[in-house]
Amino acid sequence: MSKTRLIARLDVKGPDVIKGVHLECLRIVGKPAFLARKYYLNGADELLYIDTVASLYGRQNLLDIVNETSDKIFIPFTVGGGIRTLEDIKEFLKAGADKVAINTVATKNPELIKEAAKMFGSQCIVGSIEAKKIGDNKWEAYTDNGREKTGLDVVEWAKKLEGLGAGEILLTSIDAEGTKNGFDLALIKEVSEAISIPLIASGGAGTLEHIKECITQCNVNAVAVASVLHYKTLSISKIKKYLMVNELDVRIA
Repeated sequence: MSKTRLIARLDVKGPDVIKGVHLECLRIVGKPAFLARKYYLNGADELLYIDTVASLYGRQNLLDIVNETSDKIFIPFTVGGGIRTLEDIKEFLKAGADKVAINTVATKNPELIKEAAKMFGSQCIVGSIEAKKIGDNKWEAYTDNGREKTGLDVVEWAKKLEGLGAGEILLTSIDAEGTKNGFDLALIKEVSEAISIPLIASGGAGTLEHIKECITQCNVNAVAVASVLHYKTLSISKIKKYLMVNELDVRIA
């Protein structure tokens, strides 16, 4: 089994990294280039940039950030937000991104995932899902940073994204996001059991125990953390040390 990756998530709005609760009530926590470099030096395995308003206002802001940071960090990073076409994907990869996360446009034009995987390779294409609980063991996929319903069942949508050629799924729980009360383990388990491609769990990390239980109980390939890093509750190196002490296989920082 491959080592579990620890990913630092940076949600971007304009020139700033922001953090909210349930993808709302956003607070500025720093600048993208500074935080990216900081988390890279502290041992993050990957970085994840999500432009929270790019689907509304376009992708140029994120492209500028990618250009600014790609020569300062030397770990893989994924970008998402406002990606609508194959040309958009090409621009981000050319600017230095290793992968692109696609959400909104995929729900409206699923064939883009298939075309992108064929053109750039599945390893570059991440299917991004924002999930909100709507009933017992039932979640609906949302878009536009948790603003728009899609009517799509999260588990079925994850399976479809895999079938279309996505090489990885980024799963964000809207209910848990920013709360620091723990991951939505039921959601993550349902999705991880339904797909065979790598799964990144995002939303809810507040303690070391939360991260450990997500890894041990849900069979995820990666965990994305944000609030605990931005507010200095935890550091990447501290998380990794804790996981190693608990005999979980992580990359040494």
